[in-house]
Amino acid sequence: MQLGMVGLGRMGGNMTVRLIRHGHEVVAYARSAEGLERAASFGAKPTRSLADLVAGLESPRVVWVMVPSGDATESVIQEVAGALQEGDLVIDGGNSRWTESKRRAADLAARGIGWLDCGTSGGVWGLENGYCLMVGGEADAFARAEPLFEALAPEGGYAHVGPAGAGHFVKMVHNGIEYGLLAAYGEGFEILRASEYELDLPKVAGIWQYGSVVRSWLLELLVNAYQEDPGLERVRGYVEDSGEGRWTVEAAIEESVPAFTTAAALFLRFMSRQDESYAAKVIAALRQQFGGHAVKGVETPGSAEAVPGGEA
Repeated sequence: MQLGMVGLGRMGGNMTVRLIRHGHEVVAYARSAEGLERAASFGAKPTRSLADLVAGLESPRVVWVMVPSGDATESVIQEVAGALQEGDLVIDGGNSRWTESKRRAADLAARGIGWLDCGTSGGVWGLENGYCLMVGGEADAFARAEPLFEALAPEGGYAHVGPAGAGHFVKMVHNGIEYGLLAAYGEGFEILRASEYELDLPKVAGIWQYGSVVRSWLLELLVNAYQEDPGLERVRGYVEDSGEGRWTVEAAIEESVPAFTTAAALFLRFMSRQDESYAAKVIAALRQQFGGHAVKGVETPGSAEAVPGGEA
C-alpha cells in the first residue's frame, strides 16, 4: 500500500522504516534533512515540500501526519488538505487533543476527505516491538487503512475504537494512566532509597520483573535505566508533560469522575520543575507564625523549638 508520511522524528521515522519492512511504499517529507536521508536509506521516496509529497501519491491518497500536536499539526493538515482531493484520507498519528480531531474530521468531511485519528503508543521501541494503535473515525476509512495498522502493530495491538476523536481520546486516557504508574514507581523507589537500609535499587527492580504483581514493561525500562546509570546521577528530576495528562484531568472534571491519582501525578510533574516551591515557603512561614516551628535557612529567635500546644 502507498502512503505519504509527514514527520520523520523518533516516531514517524521508525514507523516509516517498519512500514517499508512490511512491504508498503512510503513517500516522505520532513523539515529535517537528517530524517529524510534516513528514510530514503531504507527505501522511502523523499520529497522537498508537502505539495511534492501529495503530487507523488497515487489517487486516492493516504497521508499520515506525525508532527507535534497543536499549531504544527494544524498547519500541516490545513496545507495538505488544500492539495488533496475528494476521496483522499488523512491520518493524524500524533497526540492531538480529541476535540481538535473531531473538528478536523468535520472540516475535511465537508471537502470529501476522509479522516482517522490514531493514538499511537510504543515510543522508540515501536520499530522492533510494534506500536499499539487506537483508531477513531469512520469504519470504511479504517478498513481502507487497516493494512497499515497491521504492519505497524504487533498481533492484537490495534483496534477501531469509535468515531472521530475516539482514537485520540483513548490515547489521552492511556497517557493519563501512564502518569499515575510512573508516579507510583517514582515514589516507591524514593521510599526505598530513603529507608534505613542500604538497598541495592537496581537489584530490587531486577527481581521485581519476575513473578511480582508490579512487574511491567515500565519496570523493565527502569532496570535498563539503572544499568546505564546505577545512581541516576546523570538525570535531573525535571519532568515535562506533553498535554495528555492535563486533558485527562480536564475530561475527568467535565464528567465528574474522581481521578485523584492522575491529578496528583500531573501536579507532581509541575512540582519537579521548581528550584524551590513558593507554596512551601508560605507554609513554612505560616507554621512559624502560628506554632513557632523552625524555618530552614533562616535564623530567628526561638525558631528551634515549637510553641507548646501549637498546631502541626
